[in-house]
Amino acid sequence: MRAQILTAPGRLLAAADLPPPCPGPGQVLLAVRACAVCRTDLHILDGELSEAKLPLIPGHEIVGTVVEAGAGVDRFALGDRVGVPWLGWTCGVCDYCRDGRENLCDRARFTGYQIDGGYAELVVADQRYCFAIPASYGDVEAAPLLCAGLIGYRTLRLAGEGARIGIYGFGAAAHIVAQVARFQGRSVFAFSRPGDVAAQDFARLLGAAWAGGSGEMPPEPLDAALIFAPVGALVPAALAATRKGGTVVCGGIHMSDIPSFPYHLLWQERVVRSVANLTRRDAEEFLALAPKAGIKTATQTYPLADANQALAALRAGAVQGAAVLVP
Repeated sequence: MRAQILTAPGRLLAAADLPPPCPGPGQVLLAVRACAVCRTDLHILDGELSEAKLPLIPGHEIVGTVVEAGAGVDRFALGDRVGVPWLGWTCGVCDYCRDGRENLCDRARFTGYQIDGGYAELVVADQRYCFAIPASYGDVEAAPLLCAGLIGYRTLRLAGEGARIGIYGFGAAAHIVAQVARFQGRSVFAFSRPGDVAAQDFARLLGAAWAGGSGEMPPEPLDAALIFAPVGALVPAALAATRKGGTVVCGGIHMSDIPSFPYHLLWQERVVRSVANLTRRDAEEFLALAPKAGIKTATQTYPLADANQALAALRAGAVQGAAVLVP
C-alpha cells in the first residue's frame, strides 16, 4: 500500500510502499477514502508532541470502508463506512476509564501518533473507536468532523451555556463549532490573526455576529471564549474579553507558553480550562447532531502524494476550513 511516513521530527514526510496491515482481534481493516489534515499533525511533525512512535503514518481524521475484520468484530460488516478519530485505544480499567473520562486514560493510545493513521491507502483500527458516518456526508466532507468537529464540540460543551461565544483562531475546528453554536441560538464573535480579512469574512459568512483581529475587543463581553490557535498569549486576551464568571477553554493539544498576566483578568470567578482528546460519547453525540444542525465543512482536497504541500498550506494559514487527503 502507498503511505506517507514520518521518520524523524523536523523532516518532511516520505512516500513509501508498504505491505498491507492485518487486523487483529477486535480490529477492522479500512480502505481509506479520505483523511483530513490537522494542526496536531504539525505538532507531531515538529516534535512538539514528543511521544510519537517512529516511523509513523500520521493522520487521525479518517473516513474508510471496512474491507477485512479481525476475530470478534461485531460492530461493523464488510463494506460499512466508518470514521476513525484521534482517540484510538484505552485500557478500560484505570480510574479515568471507569468513571467515564476515558479521554484521560493513563495508557491511552492515539491514531496517527502511537497508532499508524490515515495518510495511507489502508489503516487498521480498533472497532470500539470507529463510528458510523452520517449518510448525508460525502467522504471528504465527513473527514474534518472526526477531529476538528469532535474537539470543537467538546470545547463548546465545556464552555457552558453562555449566549455569547468568542472563537480565537478561525480554522478547521472553529468553522464547524461556529455552526453548532449558531444552531444552538448563540452569538459567535470570531477572532483571527490581525489583518486576516479572508478569515474574518469567512466567519461572517458562517453567521458570526462580529469578526476582528485577536488583539481587538468584541463589541460585547463574552460569556465564554474558545481558543483553537496554539498561541499562549491569547489566554490573557480572551480573559480580558470575557465577562465575570465566564470561561476560557483552550481547545488545542499544544500551545506556546502562556505569558504572565495580572490577577484581575482571572478574578471575579473567571475560569481557564483545557480540553484533552475526546470520548466515545462525544463522537456519538456530535455525529448525530451534525446533520440535524446542517453542519457544512469547507474543504480543500489534495492527493495523498501531496501530503507535505497540504501540511505547508495549513502551516501558512492558507487553508479555509480543512485540508483533506484523498488516496
